[in-house]
Amino acid sequence: MKIYVDFDDCLCETAKAFTGIADKLFGKKVPYEKVRFFSLQESFELDDEEYKELMEYGHRPEVLMAYEETPGASQVLNEWIDQGHEVYIITGRPYNCYEASRGWLDAYGLSRVNVYFLDKYGRNGADGKYEYNMTLEEYYDLKFDFAVEDSPLAFRFFEHLPKMQVLVFDRPWNCDSALPGENYTRCKDWAAIAEIVKKQSEL
Repeated sequence: MKIYVDFDDCLCETAKAFTGIADKLFGKKVPYEKVRFFSLQESFELDDEEYKELMEYGHRPEVLMAYEETPGASQVLNEWIDQGHEVYIITGRPYNCYEASRGWLDAYGLSRVNVYFLDKYGRNGADGKYEYNMTLEEYYDLKFDFAVEDSPLAFRFFEHLPKMQVLVFDRPWNCDSALPGENYTRCKDWAAIAEIVKKQSEL
């Protein structure tokens, strides 16, 4: 099986960290459970300058390295690799977050997994070609059996693979989102995700 895995809020608790950052920088006290929009600017009611400051702070290397692991993530990914599955971590983070992102993965025992930076949300601009970034053309050449994703804004990147199973990590900002098709399944944690992949692999 070939498996796409998103980074933020699938492998690590990014939004939870950002609730603390928004409080620290701007006194915006929004509980994690109340983060109702994937857009943090909208969730924290920030103006453009505040949002820029928030994102710059939240993507500092030392801040990225401090994000907590989503429980069970590294265990499941390593089990998949041991079973012979191909795992691709595909993130919408800015390209300049590579070193810290790679360091975080290594620190959590995921040194065998490659991470690719795909400009999902128009954040990167013309930053050049790096070994760790992935163009949309390169992405669309890949065929995945499963995807693990939390962002409804990323679902459009799966439209070309109608048979792929999309495992939607249940988060406050997607709980009210209608799932696009029968191939989408909401999952509460990594144990649920692992069970679905296991059953499919045994068919």
